Amino acid sequence: MNIFVGNLSWGVDDIALKETFEAHGTVDSARVIHDRDTGRSRGFGFVEMPNDNEGAAAIEALDGKEVMGRPIRCNESEKRERPRKF
Repeated sequence: MNIFVGNLSWGVDDIALKETFEAHGTVDSARVIHDRDTGRSRGFGFVEMPNDNEGAAAIEALDGKEVMGRPIRCNESEKRERPRKF
């Protein structure tokens, strides 16, 4: 399950994001999205969990939970229907 995580504090990095979700199951990857020009966090990221039940439990447990001073928002990520344009 691919999980969208929003409202991240600027101080959250990939490792902190992964550790937050690992308390609820196996995490394949965790990535905070950064602005390609400034390198600064854009305040959201994605977590990939191979087990859908663990992913759903993580969403339920973490949605609204405070991480590094900000309440995060979690929901299942929707697949893109069209390819990105560059």
